[in-house]
Order: sequence, then C-alpha cells, then structure tokens
Amino acid sequence: MEFKMPLRVYMEDTDAGGIVFYVNYLKFFERARTEYMRELGFHKAAFIDDSLMFVVTGLSTKYLRPAKLDEQLIVTATVIAATKVSIHFKQQVYRGNEVLCDGDVKLACVDKLSLKPKRMPEALLSVLNRKNNKV
Repeated sequence: MEFKMPLRVYMEDTDAGGIVFYVNYLKFFERARTEYMRELGFHKAAFIDDSLMFVVTGLSTKYLRPAKLDEQLIVTATVIAATKVSIHFKQQVYRGNEVLCDGDVKLACVDKLSLKPKRMPEALLSVLNRKNNKV
C-alpha cells in the first residue's frame, strides 16, 4: 500500500536560487514515514514509551528533477519489506505525475538506551505485513 502526503515547498526548504536543497528531500521522506505510521495508529511518542526507536541503516536516493519554491508536491512511502527488527521503504517525491526524487530507506528498530536491535511490537509488524500483503 502506498501512503501519499501532500507537501508545499517553503523558503526554508530551498537554496538561494529557490531550488529545494538536496538534503531536504530526506526530511520530506521522514515526514511521510512518520505520518504513515501515525495513520496506521503508531505515533512516535508510543515508541518512546516502549523504549524503542527507529534508526536509518541504509539510504539510496536518485535526484531526477528539481523542486522549486511554492510548488505543491506529493511524498510517498511504501513498505517493501518488514522483519522483526527492520523496515524497508520505497519513497518518492512527485510534482504531478513527474518523479523528482526516488529513494530506498532501510530502518532498524533499536532499544533507545543501548541502540542494539530490538524486536518491534508484534502489532506494528502485523499491520505492516498486512498492508504489504505478506500475511
């Protein structure tokens, strides 16, 4: 299942030429993953209460076209795979039907204090796999 989130490009997202600064696409990806998890019923505060957090362990991006100041974009997040301790997302940023940025993001579930891998809640894993048609 592909999650879609609208996003407007603000001045703070751009460089002096009004073009989205490359690292801000990663922030857009993060926002979309966060909102997707919230839509599934798992907000960040709940993970902190469980002493869990997700850390990025792998990232690959292709910047295909520039986004510009004040444009309306769509950021997507699709779960490619979910295991007991990791989630792999395919993410894209669109302007209309045009892909501007294409990314693969891998996250690991870790213990907040030790930073060692920790099993994610079964409820989350079940929902992710069901949304991904793996159950």
